Amino acid sequence: MKPYLLSLAVGLLVGVIYALFHVRSPAPPVIALVGLLGILLGEQLPPLAKRLFGGDAAQVSWLHHQVKPHMFGELPRCADAAKEKPHG
Repeated sequence: MKPYLLSLAVGLLVGVIYALFHVRSPAPPVIALVGLLGILLGEQLPPLAKRLFGGDAAQVSWLHHQVKPHMFGELPRCADAAKEKPHG
């Protein structure tokens, strides 16, 4: 979670600097970012619909194995947890 907060803080700092110099940000408009979020969410709908209408009940593991890694990428782990679970 720290990298996300750090990224947000640095982004806010850069935004303030841009505002002080009266320079427009090269970042895409908010509407484009909302559209990208919609794309990420929309990608999760067909697998969910297949599970719901295919007779298989949606399981909690589906959320952890398909949605979470795709939506948020590989989240940082504690050093102790990395030692306990070998990569394979």
